[in-house]
Amino acid sequence: MTTIEYRPKTPPAVQNLLIANCVVFLAMTLLDQMCIYELFALFPVPSPFFEIWQPVTYMFMHGDFSHLFFNMFALWMFGRGLEQELGTKRFLIYYLVCGIGAALVQLGTAQIDIMRLSEASIAYQQYLCTPTVGASGAVFGLLLAFGMLHPNATIMLLIPPIPMKAKWFVVIYGLIELIFGVSGRMDSVAHFAHIGGMFWGWLLLMWWKYQDRKRYRY
Repeated sequence: MTTIEYRPKTPPAVQNLLIANCVVFLAMTLLDQMCIYELFALFPVPSPFFEIWQPVTYMFMHGDFSHLFFNMFALWMFGRGLEQELGTKRFLIYYLVCGIGAALVQLGTAQIDIMRLSEASIAYQQYLCTPTVGASGAVFGLLLAFGMLHPNATIMLLIPPIPMKAKWFVVIYGLIELIFGVSGRMDSVAHFAHIGGMFWGWLLLMWWKYQDRKRYRY
């Protein structure tokens, strides 16, 4: 009798992350959304809603279906190959480090902005009550990893529909996020969190590269 091992097309970490994000979105749709936001979205540290677990939980929450769809599409598109290359354990560590790193950068930039405001101002109170949600920081880390591991791979853009090498795609996307973050354009988007996800991803890849060289030095 011959046993055939079944290997799903989508590797386990990516598959479970997709399911987790969709389940959380469904829960937010069916249950008390405000209560879920107050507990699990990422709030600035001075906010009365801030909790220590939010730098992890925020990345499984999304504001609307399009937000969820595009993040999950990017996770599925880039994550499958990266998980097969890095291995499930390393891939999951990488994804979480990028997401948590993005949260830390977002908290830092929010703190700088808050320090510029008067505590008695309406803007100060609004800032404290404005949460950050989404897997974008972790997803931007995946984009960076793909660009570093496959710099000359061709990516077909949607708008405009032109091919571009992965290394230039990552550089251009990172510069756009930096420009938007510094200029304050599209202030409803956490641009510095996206850059933070890429930065922490770069640090982790460099650390792994150093560790592997040190481990297998002849």
